[in-house]
Amino acid sequence: MDAVVLHNISKTYNKGSITAVTGVSLSVAKAELFGLIGPDGAGKTSIFRILTTLLLPDGGSATVDGKDVVKDYKAIRGCVGYMPGKFSLYQDLTIEENINFFATLFGTTLQENYDLVKDIYVQIEPFKNRRAGQLSGGMKQKLALCCALIHKPTVLFLDEPTTGVDAVSRKEFWEMLKRLKQQGITIMVSTPYMDEATLCDRIALIQSGKILSVNTPASVVQAYPDKLYSIKGDTVSKMLRDTRAYSNILDVYAFGEYLHATFKDGADNITGITGYLKSKGHNNVEVTEAVPTIEDCFIRLLKQ
Repeated sequence: MDAVVLHNISKTYNKGSITAVTGVSLSVAKAELFGLIGPDGAGKTSIFRILTTLLLPDGGSATVDGKDVVKDYKAIRGCVGYMPGKFSLYQDLTIEENINFFATLFGTTLQENYDLVKDIYVQIEPFKNRRAGQLSGGMKQKLALCCALIHKPTVLFLDEPTTGVDAVSRKEFWEMLKRLKQQGITIMVSTPYMDEATLCDRIALIQSGKILSVNTPASVVQAYPDKLYSIKGDTVSKMLRDTRAYSNILDVYAFGEYLHATFKDGADNITGITGYLKSKGHNNVEVTEAVPTIEDCFIRLLKQ
């Protein structure tokens, strides 16, 4: 039995005038690290709030650990851990006081489940008497994760846990998630960062409340159907406008300091686009074949 199952889930706000989630169906296996990948406003938080029984769906059904999110909401609240996107612990309480408070809510103690949170707790223990509101972003996330794990949940929901966190803390956080997965905990994490998608066992790409694709990160990339090219020049913005006007262009978009482009046919695109851009006055033009990323796949799916 899968740990999380959604079947045709829908959710609207403001008396139906705002659609947040439309017909979402997916499943997450036990002890799987599953990523819900999409930008702000894609519907990730609404899905997480439905699965943690904080919102009622307008349509469809969902189960967590075999329990219905509507009928069995009390049982679900006892077996899941939830870390919302916004830091929501008590900022005037210390690290130790926050952990003890949440442990008491679930009738347990830090000592009873210490093995589960040890790897995280040892990093914040030296500051256990510091108020939560005075912690850095990375430390706040570690404290929030400790509090979400203190009652030994079977399923862990993490809503954009690394947003606003420095690169080192992000790396440490994902390493902690891998260790938790090894302990048999099912983890469902949402993130707007496409590079984090590759750290998940499987991912669902979501935009405007609709699932675009569900697969392993490698399979999503392998499904990219076109040959992708990377184009670099002196002026990205002007080069983007000119490349869009190229007769053989299929799609082109800015990708950092580069352009990523696909073409309509299999002709010698490197020579063709290079000559075209030079004729438009662009200097130092470099065109090479590129390996598609999750972000490239996401952009392509958006345009289908």
